[in-house]
Amino acid sequence: MAGLWDIDKIEYVGRTKGLQEGLGFQYYDADKVVAGKKMKDWLRFGVAWWHTFDAPLTDPFGDGTAQRPWDGKYSDPMDNALAKVDYAFEFFTKLGAEYFCFHDRDIAPEGDTLRETNANLDRVVDKIEENMQSTGVKLLWNTSSLFTNPRFVAGASTSPFADVYAYAAAQLKHSLEIGKRLGAENYVFWGGREGYENLWVTDMKREQEHMAKFFHMCADYAKQIGMDAQFLIEPKAKEPTTHQYDFDAATACNFLRAYDLIDVFKLNLEGNHANLAGHTYQHEIRVARDNGVLGSLDANQGDMLLGWDLDEFPTNLYETTSVMWEVLDEGQIGPHGGLNFDAKPRRTSFSAEDLFRAHIAGMDSFAAGLLVADKMHQDKYIEDLVANRYGSYDSGIGKSIDDGTATLESLNDYAIDMPQSEIIASTHPDHLEDVKATINNYIIDALANA
Repeated sequence: MAGLWDIDKIEYVGRTKGLQEGLGFQYYDADKVVAGKKMKDWLRFGVAWWHTFDAPLTDPFGDGTAQRPWDGKYSDPMDNALAKVDYAFEFFTKLGAEYFCFHDRDIAPEGDTLRETNANLDRVVDKIEENMQSTGVKLLWNTSSLFTNPRFVAGASTSPFADVYAYAAAQLKHSLEIGKRLGAENYVFWGGREGYENLWVTDMKREQEHMAKFFHMCADYAKQIGMDAQFLIEPKAKEPTTHQYDFDAATACNFLRAYDLIDVFKLNLEGNHANLAGHTYQHEIRVARDNGVLGSLDANQGDMLLGWDLDEFPTNLYETTSVMWEVLDEGQIGPHGGLNFDAKPRRTSFSAEDLFRAHIAGMDSFAAGLLVADKMHQDKYIEDLVANRYGSYDSGIGKSIDDGTATLESLNDYAIDMPQSEIIASTHPDHLEDVKATINNYIIDALANA
C-alpha cells in the first residue's frame, strides 16, 4: 500500500543498468552477511530530519523548489510539525532505515519563551515516541540547534554575552532530557557558531574555556539524569564563522585533552566538513581512530569545484570504499555509531520521489563501499603493503627504535659510517600510482561480482 508518500517499500532488486523504472536497492541487501555481520549492522543508516523533512532546497541565490506531500495542508506551525512525524516514520520504514537524527528546532516551532518552546517540543516528542514504539525505528542521536536563532549571532557557549550562554544551557538541558526519554544512542554537539569572525574583538582563550565548562556541565547533568548516550563533537573548519574552534579531528582531540574531556567525548565526522578543513574523509576517520575517539559518521560529500558546504548525497565510490575500509579495520563505526545522511537532494531534484532516490543512491554507495573494502581486507592488500613498507622496524636497529631501547648514541654508531648508497638501497618505491590503480580494480571487480 502506497500510504502518505504514494511510494511502496523499497526492496533490494540487485544490479540494473540506467535509470530504474521502479525504486530499489542495487547493492544494499540489509540482511546480507559481510565480514561476519549483516550489512545493516555495519552501516546503521540514519535519516536527518532537518534536510529530509524541513529543507525547502533553497540556496544563496534561489528560493526553495522542494515539493513535499504535506505542503499547503496545515496553516498552523504546530499542526504541520505534528503531521510531519507521521510522514517521517513512514519514510523511515519504507526506506528501511532503522535510525533517525534531529535538532530540537527541526521538529517543533519556537514560542515566545523557552517554557513555551519546550511545551511545543514535548508535544511533538510525545508523537515521535509513539511512532518509535510502533515501528521499532531508533534514535541514533539528537542535538540542540544553538546557531539558527539570531540570539546566537555571536555563538552559544562561546558567546560574549552571559544571558545567551545561560539560555543555551537551559535549551541544552531540555534537549538532553529528550535524548534520555527517546533512548538516544549518542548526543551530538555541533558548534555552528562556536568560533570567531575577527580576532581583534575576540578573547579566544576565554571563549574556549567557557565552551569546556559548558561541556562539563552537560556531562554532569547527563550523569545526574541517568542518560548514557555517547557524547560526540562534530568538527567543522569554517561556515558560518571564519574559524570554528572544532576545526578538524586533530583540533578537536587537542581541545578534549586540554580540558579533560577526552574520556567523555568521541567525534562525529562528516565528509564535506573534512574537505572544508583541507582533508579527505579517510584522513579525519584515521585521526579519530588513532586517538581512540571514532564515534559516528555523517554520510555526505561536497563538490570539489565549489568551496562550501553542499551536503550532497554520497555517490563517490572511491570515498565510500575508503571510509568502509577504515570502519572494517576498526571493527565498527563507533561504540554506538552509524551513518546519518546529513544530505539533501539538489534543487533540480525537487519531487517527493527524489527524496527516496537520493537516499537509495547514498545507501547503495556505502553498501558498495563495504563490499569493496571487505574484499580488500580478505586479500590483506593494504595490510601487506603497509607491513612491507615498515618491515625494517621489525628487527635490528628498527626494532630497537620501536621498543624504546635506541638512543642517539646507538643510532649514531649505527649510521656514522654507512655509505649513502646503502641508505638509498634500504628504501624502496611505494608505486603509488599502481596502488591507486589496484584499488580502482578492486572497485570494478568486487561490484561486478556482487
